[in-house]
Amino acid sequence: MWEKDININEVKEIRTRTCVYFGVGAIKKIEDIAKDLNSKGIKKLIVMSGRNAYKSTGAWDYVEKALKNNNIEYVNYDKVTPNPTNEAINEATKIAKDFNAQAVIAIGGGSPTDAGKSVAILLKYPQYNANDLYEFKFTPKEAVPIVAINLTHGTGTETNRFAVATIVEKDYKPAIAYDCIYPMYAIDDPALMTKLSEKQTKYVSIDALNHVVEAATSKVASPYTICLAHEVISMVAKYLPKANQNPQDLEARYYLAYAAMMGGVCFDNGLLHYTHALEHPLSAVKHELSHGLGLAMLLPAVVENIWEAKKQTLAYILKPIAPQINESTSANEASNMVYEWLKSVGVPNKLKDEGFNEGDIDKLVNLAFTTPSLDGLLSIAPTNATKEAVKEIFEKSL
Repeated sequence: MWEKDININEVKEIRTRTCVYFGVGAIKKIEDIAKDLNSKGIKKLIVMSGRNAYKSTGAWDYVEKALKNNNIEYVNYDKVTPNPTNEAINEATKIAKDFNAQAVIAIGGGSPTDAGKSVAILLKYPQYNANDLYEFKFTPKEAVPIVAINLTHGTGTETNRFAVATIVEKDYKPAIAYDCIYPMYAIDDPALMTKLSEKQTKYVSIDALNHVVEAATSKVASPYTICLAHEVISMVAKYLPKANQNPQDLEARYYLAYAAMMGGVCFDNGLLHYTHALEHPLSAVKHELSHGLGLAMLLPAVVENIWEAKKQTLAYILKPIAPQINESTSANEASNMVYEWLKSVGVPNKLKDEGFNEGDIDKLVNLAFTTPSLDGLLSIAPTNATKEAVKEIFEKSL
């Protein structure tokens, strides 16, 4: 119970490539961040957000005041949706260019932050658009400064170099990864996460868990990613039920946010493979599908696929959610244990429950291999990621 030695109201500085202000009350650090931006000559910026959460959580009250106190003008693009699109990024970039924005503040979950990272690049490369960026028509080396104010405990994007967007007209949902889009600053304040719905709480936490399962079992996994994975899964196993039971439990939100942040660092190092490569086609085709739910529906079949190749690692990192698991467990048993845990936290869903059927599988398999960047994820899976293997995972997830 080392957690009891931690004062969750004491705001820590956690240094990855990003300086993360972490803890209850961390949102107050936006004043120092705004002061620093001003000292760097930043007088105008764009705020990226969804419609409601940036205000309903109370985050905007602090941000707006800090910007005004430090004479920084802003324009707010508040139309970022879950699974952000190329269309929204292009629209926001034009607004930012016309405003002469010199930086980006993103307030929300992974979607506003990923969209904000994209805008930050395109402000440096005005000759390109979001389609060019996500179809890899150029390789960015620069972006304007990014500040990520995180309102969910799942994405990890506030601490890493990744961003994701959907190219609507092609049903593509590629991922980019560039050093220039590590946020300069990030804020993880658990008090801003207490208004997450029960479903959002589950789905974002499962996203964090998936990040580390993949990062600990990829071809570029390391002791660092495996150790992080075990700790992340331990925290999700312990604190997700508590957050479900009491959404206002700040200790539970704190450790779920901590798990998500560590998950972001974990896959920044170990990268991702099957589950994310196969989920992106799901939410590219059905934009309303929660990313975390998509991952949850695929995870048991992915564990079954990679079990024999990585059973020692999986038996270690999955122990917190599958206490009976060990190296003599069969692949099918391991898969069932993961599914039983998902059911225990209220996510028993299968792909058919979300409107997918056998007729969709060939299209989903094709998208997994033709969407820019996803072939890179599949290439570092611990087993041979053939079209047959991918099809089997989709079929078993139905």
